[in-house]
This record gives sequence, C-alpha cells and structure tokens, in this order.
Amino acid sequence: MPVSVRSRGPGSMEDYFSGAFFHLEVGGITVGYFSECSGLRVEYEVMEYQEGGQNGFVHKLRGPAKYSNIILKRGVTSDTALSDWFRAAGRKVERKEGVITLLTPALEPLRRWSFTGAFPVKWEGPGLKASSGEVAVETLELAHEGFEPAD
Repeated sequence: MPVSVRSRGPGSMEDYFSGAFFHLEVGGITVGYFSECSGLRVEYEVMEYQEGGQNGFVHKLRGPAKYSNIILKRGVTSDTALSDWFRAAGRKVERKEGVITLLTPALEPLRRWSFTGAFPVKWEGPGLKASSGEVAVETLELAHEGFEPAD
C-alpha cells in the first residue's frame, strides 16, 4: 500500500510514495515494467592537489562525474525483449536513449529520469526452484553515459 505524506505551503513536505513501480522506455519503445530500480547514482571524482609550501591542507578539486550502472528487476513474463536486446548487444553495441518513469500504484507518473548512450551489459535470469513460492525474477543492467531528471 502506498504511503503518502502531504503538507502544503513553501518549505513544506511534499508527497512521498512507496510501493510504486517503474516503466522503462528505450529508443521510444516500452521495454517493460519493473519492481526494482537501482543505480540512479552520480558522484564527482575528487582530485587532490598538494600546493608547494602549503602543509596545512590539500586542495580538493571537483573532477568528472561518474554514473553507476542502472539495474532493473522484474518478474519473468513471456516477453523476451530484455534478453533479446542483451543478445543483440553482444553482436553490435547500439547506444540508445531511454526514460525510467516512477509510477504510483494508480499508474500515474510521479518522476522521470532520462538517460543517454545506454546499452545492456548484464542480463540475469531467475533462479529456478520448483518448491519455492517466490516470483521468478529477471535482471537487466545498463551502462550509460549519464542521466538527468526529465520533464
């Protein structure tokens, strides 16, 4: 069940949701819906510069941005688009643009992130165990050149 906190006015809290899921669109085509998304992370490298004669501190300079791979997980369906895209990338890497959309349980878009230069680097199928009542999950990992909030 989603959890929502609402308060109005400047400097107040906004809505916070849990229990939502994610939609992935790549090259303008829906690739699938996912229950987990991780790796929307960016950090700047820090370069240290020791100034001659300055022993009290080391200068720290911002370097280039580093983006983590995006990892998406979903229950296995009859749709093979994810594994097909992964196999095709093994023959020829085609970098694509895409959008990840966080959806509320009512299927309303809440937030969007667009990424560029993406290609699949890992696909993982489900662990198969007949006696388990767990959902079979597949995982797709994408390398990319960067992302930013969309809209």
